[in-house]
Amino acid sequence: MTDQTKIEPEAQALTDGFHLLIDALKLNDINTIYGVPGIPITDLGRMAQAAGIRVLSFRHEQNAGNAAAIAGYLTKKPGVCLTVSAPGFLNGLTALAHATTNCWPMILISGSSEREVVDLMQGDYEEMDQLAIAKPLCKAAYRILHAEDIGIGVARAIRAAVSGRPGGVYLDIPGALLGQVMDEVEGQKSLVKVIDAAPAQLPGPEAVSRALDVIKSAQKPLIILGKGASYAQVDDLVKDFVEKSGIPYLPMSMAKGLLPDTHPQSAGAARSLVLKESDVVIMVGARLNWLLSHGKGKQWGAPHSTKFVQIDIEPREMDSNVEIAAPLVGDIGSCLGALVDGMGDNWAKPPSDWIDAVNAKRDANIARMAPTLQNNASPMNYAGALGALRTIIAERPDAILVNEGANTLDFARSIIDMYKPRKRLDVGTWGVMGVGMGSAIAAAVETGCPVLAVEGDSAFGFSGMEVETICRYKLPVCIVVFNNNGIYRGTDVNTSGSDDVAPTVFVENSRYDLMMQAFGGEGVHVTNPDELSRAVNAAMDSGKPTLINAAIDPAAGKESGNIGNLNPVSVVGKK
Repeated sequence: MTDQTKIEPEAQALTDGFHLLIDALKLNDINTIYGVPGIPITDLGRMAQAAGIRVLSFRHEQNAGNAAAIAGYLTKKPGVCLTVSAPGFLNGLTALAHATTNCWPMILISGSSEREVVDLMQGDYEEMDQLAIAKPLCKAAYRILHAEDIGIGVARAIRAAVSGRPGGVYLDIPGALLGQVMDEVEGQKSLVKVIDAAPAQLPGPEAVSRALDVIKSAQKPLIILGKGASYAQVDDLVKDFVEKSGIPYLPMSMAKGLLPDTHPQSAGAARSLVLKESDVVIMVGARLNWLLSHGKGKQWGAPHSTKFVQIDIEPREMDSNVEIAAPLVGDIGSCLGALVDGMGDNWAKPPSDWIDAVNAKRDANIARMAPTLQNNASPMNYAGALGALRTIIAERPDAILVNEGANTLDFARSIIDMYKPRKRLDVGTWGVMGVGMGSAIAAAVETGCPVLAVEGDSAFGFSGMEVETICRYKLPVCIVVFNNNGIYRGTDVNTSGSDDVAPTVFVENSRYDLMMQAFGGEGVHVTNPDELSRAVNAAMDSGKPTLINAAIDPAAGKESGNIGNLNPVSVVGKK
């Protein structure tokens, strides 16, 4: 070796923010991202896809966010939505707030402008203090500024999303972070695998005893199952508790199927009776919000006459509307397990006169409704059309039903029975329109099951462009649009004398099926329940993206807003 020979130092292996963020997600078993590409996150999506993460690109961020929210509900892992800055972030924010309100784990990751420019308001591209805007609308919000903090930032977001009462988390990613480099070995060491992200929270023994004492005192007890019970995925424990107690149960809409709606203890078709007359109500993963008239008012019995046992992981939920006689704070699995153990082998079932009264009311209401579901009228009314779909779900219990709209939602919730848990997805606690296509896409992606999305024509309009997304990814989604030419009904009249149609009226006889055909999917137009049944069965058999334009009598609908107190018999005009 001569004096002139130089010894080059070994090249240092580097990584960057792009790869560290992707590696942090993969390390924590996040294998799907829903989003819309654009500056500054387009390359992040490309790299994530190359690294083996499934990246589904939508036409609008709100729909991608709704997909991420439902993914969190179905999997108990945070659904991830990736958006661009400012307008894209704002579009995703509605879905993030929706997830938080519904207690579903979701992480919204958005690119953002640089802090030094935003804080001085110097007019950067899509400049916005996104962290400040997100904080009031989600469970937690974090910003990562340095590449070495990506691992801990992702870990905090995951733990916040799934622990305790689940919810939405915002993760702010300034564009410059993604390009930051650091030593590859040190970068890998900085990543964090979240351990026991949602630990069990056991109820206190005294609280369990108190709850059992209150239940024992009941002469007319009722169990209400909420979507929290469905999210918990302790289906066998729910079944054990209901059947061992012998108490009638009322499932909220997304809890339908935890036990089959045909179960002998189901009181869904006797909703008015059991809410009005029950003296003890056991709330399992349900909240006394507007869907239950806040636990008071004409839907319930005399003021303060009902005692409540409430199971919830969030202590602040107790006494939110009425006094809770026996608060049971903990995760649903631990609480139900403690109650079942505390019942012992000789638990006394409810008085027979109460059971007989509930069964008689339920059976009478079902019998009264049955003939209306078998009509083959053309154009269709809601009862005939939903009666056809009710039979299809009964024959295909593994299919996932997505449902939104006004009358379409109100009636379908009562008419279509569910048989397995987490098979019904709808508008949730907020009652928000536009969740349909995002929910349908996530359901197909996360479960692999066929999806039947039953949409009002108004509801479909909020997210209808995502039919292209469904076709692009060749998802097994059959969409039925109940087309009655407007919101509630298509017969409203403008009385002002102008040429404008009434605010609730759409283009007459629109052909939504042709939209699906434009993107390569199957489009079908039907006018009676028999045609509808044949078209849906063909679509479900084929697994091809399909949209069925179901012509509903424009005069068949009515003003909505009564989802909280509908009974099945309301379809035939009786309550």
